[in-house]
Amino acid sequence: MDDAAEGYRSALASHYPGPASITYAGKAFLCKGIAQWTCRQNLWVDCTGEGEIAIALAGGVTREHILVHGVNKSTADLDSAIRHAGTLVVDNLTELHRLAGLFPASSSGFPNLWLRLLPGLAVQTHHTHTQTGQHDSKFGMTRTEMIEAALFCKKNNLPLKGIHFHQGSNFHDAGPLKAAIDLGLDLAKEIGLGKDWGFSPGGGWGVAYHEDELPQPDTKEYIRVITENVIEGCQARGLPMPHLHLEPGRSLVARAGVAIYKVGTVKRRGDKIWVLTDGGMTDNPRHAMYGARYSCLPVSGVGREGSEQVSIAGPYCESGDVVIEDLLMPKLDEGELLAIPASGAYHLSMSSNYNGSRRPAVLWLEQGEEARIMIRRETIDDLLKRDSVQ
Repeated sequence: MDDAAEGYRSALASHYPGPASITYAGKAFLCKGIAQWTCRQNLWVDCTGEGEIAIALAGGVTREHILVHGVNKSTADLDSAIRHAGTLVVDNLTELHRLAGLFPASSSGFPNLWLRLLPGLAVQTHHTHTQTGQHDSKFGMTRTEMIEAALFCKKNNLPLKGIHFHQGSNFHDAGPLKAAIDLGLDLAKEIGLGKDWGFSPGGGWGVAYHEDELPQPDTKEYIRVITENVIEGCQARGLPMPHLHLEPGRSLVARAGVAIYKVGTVKRRGDKIWVLTDGGMTDNPRHAMYGARYSCLPVSGVGREGSEQVSIAGPYCESGDVVIEDLLMPKLDEGELLAIPASGAYHLSMSSNYNGSRRPAVLWLEQGEEARIMIRRETIDDLLKRDSVQ
């Protein structure tokens, strides 16, 4: 993760003359240990609601480094954002009106407000469930709504300081960002954003999960496309350079995680071979949700030659409890350990206790240091703690 963060910092320093920040997307995976890491890296943390805000605070993230998102924020979410965040991204007009009514802008420490634009333009991802910028998306505001929101902020003395948009998650081609950047800059000019304004063309830059997706998407190319279009667009419109914010959560943490599974049973049925493990959709629902593809290696004998096509599935009572389908692997035996790389993002953050499963432990590995437990394994007592029946 350190190298990934440094790659973004150096690319931004090389390509962008104005102020710039990197925001870690808490939804990718957030715990106290990760929050502490963002502090060491001087990153912002994107929090969705009061739960993630609480984790960020517990990890020592300061107010000015907490940025709050959310498509349908509750009153509790807004209250937490007002008290603890430096920046609040407003998703819709209803939220803006509620915000003005509940928390007057004269309140002490009111956060800066950004408006979330729905650009009507998606990026190419492997599944529609990971696209967010298209016309029928549930996220953000149309151009007309953005103008209405800006007028409302001015009328009610709300600190409107920026524009944000997001087009999709895990995309590999930065080209489609240009048209959305132009739309965002046009709006910034129209609504009168000027000195000390923020602009975030989202995040979602991808990683390679499978050999077919190699080489890894080029971070420098992603930065180049964004910065060149922001610089040229601002110059053409007479806008001052914004504080540029990037939100590359997945591409910071995904490759840092490796999931370890133990093979319990191997079922060979003609051409179909099932390798059943002690984990699956409850700790990694991405394949079940939208067909994500992964690679896998045996922990013992990494260099063993692949000899059979297998599907790797978990122990849960769902036919969709599959992690990998039709992957060439060496012959596997019961009791072996398997390693699935690029498991650091959108696994445990979307996990569940289905079938009474308990979430696994997470270890922190630092070069030259002993491994330490960052999150302990859940216990049966954890499953029972919320049950109020005596």
